[in-house]
Amino acid sequence: MIGQFLITFREALEAAIIVAVIIAYLKRTNRDNQIKEVWTGVGLSLLVSTMLGIIILKFYGGFEEKELFEGVASYIAVVVLTSMIYWMATKGKNIKAEIESKVSKAISPLALIGFTFIVVFREGLETVLFLTPFATQDLSGTLAGLVTGLIGALVLAYLIYGVGMKINLRTFFYYSSILLVFVAAGLAGYGTHELIEWGQEEGFNLGFLGEKAYDLGIPSDSVWSHKGAIGSVFAVLFGYSTKMEWGRVIVQFGYLIFGLYLVLRAYGKEPKLNAKRERLKTVG
Repeated sequence: MIGQFLITFREALEAAIIVAVIIAYLKRTNRDNQIKEVWTGVGLSLLVSTMLGIIILKFYGGFEEKELFEGVASYIAVVVLTSMIYWMATKGKNIKAEIESKVSKAISPLALIGFTFIVVFREGLETVLFLTPFATQDLSGTLAGLVTGLIGALVLAYLIYGVGMKINLRTFFYYSSILLVFVAAGLAGYGTHELIEWGQEEGFNLGFLGEKAYDLGIPSDSVWSHKGAIGSVFAVLFGYSTKMEWGRVIVQFGYLIFGLYLVLRAYGKEPKLNAKRERLKTVG
């Protein structure tokens, strides 16, 4: 549930920030009468995202090769999650200017509804893709994480834009990005495990990739098992498992190194650039 909460919270917060920026711009430019069109776009995006999630789960229920489905779904979620983390790190600081520029051109009601739908639906689509692998394993926990994540994001967005609470969003996105890299690494590892099981069932010779890299010998009914009360939390957050194949170890920890490098590099650029600007100002 914790991993599902974190993913939903971040995605919903991004969507709430975008909507808040759009509404604030409309008020500032005396276009208050078009705010209802923003909420229409938001409602439509939520409806379509929900329907998409239901369709995917229905498709999964009728899919015979579940290991293949879960493996591919996990990989897709990792790719989208990685692109989202990197985009927010490199382009997120300009998001307000970009949104206001697009809204200034969306004069007609249909254009504003369409723009709001697209930007919010993107977050909804990402959430559906991220949560699908979790939902196939633990539907009730995923729904609980989804609901609490939405509530938490809306409360924080209200405190920021409604009450005026000060928060450094870039710092928030930096630390949440690091956590999400661990979640994505775990998803990559889980997807690899499922694909290995599918390949072995199909009779493919995977060589050492399908062999066990380690086995902690922890029984499945233990709280420390990756399916136990405590172990399952670490499994979602950090990709913990009591045993792994070599293929899973290589993919999971390889991605973890790659993902952390991307985040640290992307967020490390801005302080260096700011320091350089300050030095230039001093020299000038």
